[in-house]
Amino acid sequence: MGAVSDSLTRALLETERHVAEAGWDQPPRLFALVRTTDLLEREPALRTQLDPGTLTAAAADPDHLIAIEQDGVPATSHLESILGQLAWGPDVDGVAITAERVVVPPEAERDLPTGQQEAVDYLAAHPQRQDVRLVVAVLRGGEHQCGVRQRQQDDASSVAVGPDLVPGLVAALAATLD
Repeated sequence: MGAVSDSLTRALLETERHVAEAGWDQPPRLFALVRTTDLLEREPALRTQLDPGTLTAAAADPDHLIAIEQDGVPATSHLESILGQLAWGPDVDGVAITAERVVVPPEAERDLPTGQQEAVDYLAAHPQRQDVRLVVAVLRGGEHQCGVRQRQQDDASSVAVGPDLVPGLVAALAATLD
């Protein structure tokens, strides 16, 4: 696999900005990624519903991707178990997911209580905790991109982007496309 395409990175960042508009403390959100030109061939009536900027971008880039949110994703801290139950049809070129997590320094995890609720309470009260929103996008060919926004730096220009930021979630998401 070569470099991450501009189309995938653009779709990832647009999806993250869309989710960010609703603020923090959200459940996981799941999106099908489809090539915009293919979608418009199958559903020409959508032209009137899409933003003109999206249509212009799709005309300029045949690999332009559009994210279509999927309803009914259960709120859970175990995304991998939900993803293990998903499969996508051939019209879906890729998939993206957003999820919020609490991150603490590695030394804080050594003192983590063994009970699930106690561990959640401990992390929530930890003075060095960081709330982050993860966004991961994966295409059928294996290309993937990740993004992380910190709550304390809640700005679209502060989203860290890279293909290897959340490898476990990348693998789980990629498996839904097999």
